[in-house]
Amino acid sequence: MHVWKSLTAVSAIALATAISPAATAAAPATKPAIPTAPTSGACAFTPLADQTYSTFVGLPPDPKTANTQGNSTLTLKTNRGDIPLVLDRSAAPCAVRSMTFLAHQKYYDGTKCHRLTAYQTPPYALSVLQCGDPLGTGWGDPGYSFKDELGSANALPNWPGFPDGSRKVYPRGTLAMANGGPDTNGSQFFLVYADSRLRPDYTVFGHVTPEGMKVLDQVAAGGIDPGADGTPEDGSPKLTTIIERAKSGR
Repeated sequence: MHVWKSLTAVSAIALATAISPAATAAAPATKPAIPTAPTSGACAFTPLADQTYSTFVGLPPDPKTANTQGNSTLTLKTNRGDIPLVLDRSAAPCAVRSMTFLAHQKYYDGTKCHRLTAYQTPPYALSVLQCGDPLGTGWGDPGYSFKDELGSANALPNWPGFPDGSRKVYPRGTLAMANGGPDTNGSQFFLVYADSRLRPDYTVFGHVTPEGMKVLDQVAAGGIDPGADGTPEDGSPKLTTIIERAKSGR
């Protein structure tokens, strides 16, 4: 999967307009064999050619026709409190299926939300908590990718000054997939704690409940630890946030 260069190698402007897997890490020592063929259903979950940073727990079941009916729920039970999510199958059935599968496989259990951003200087705006990487670095993936589902992203309101829709308002409470380019979705996702300006390149597949937003706001208010590679506006949460368990509902 294409990923960012290290944070020191990209400008603040680039950081403020992209949500991607990123960072540096040693490769896992061992991992199970990954199939070479994509699934044959509607989502075509595709094994990665480069499995260096993969934590593979299988490929999600992939029926011929994607389930686009109704919502499901998933609660991120973190050391900061519960963050309940509502997953919208009609908006992004493949993203919902993937995240639900990974939760059932305990993929997210014990993982760290590795990135917090706070770009608030106009015209840039990016306020998100990024999670979903077992490595806790931004490089990790589940050993497969799947296609973008951008209908809901394109339906978002245009950011002021962009009537062509090239920048959208990802509103507070949005749940969306991180990626490293077209059709590179994996396991990483981001939670929006303040309206953010982004290209409509990131699959929107649900939202954070009001209960979950209280926890998200707490983490955001704790501030950013830029570390060696970040910036005061982009780094790790000072309040280390661990997904102790991802509990899937209906």
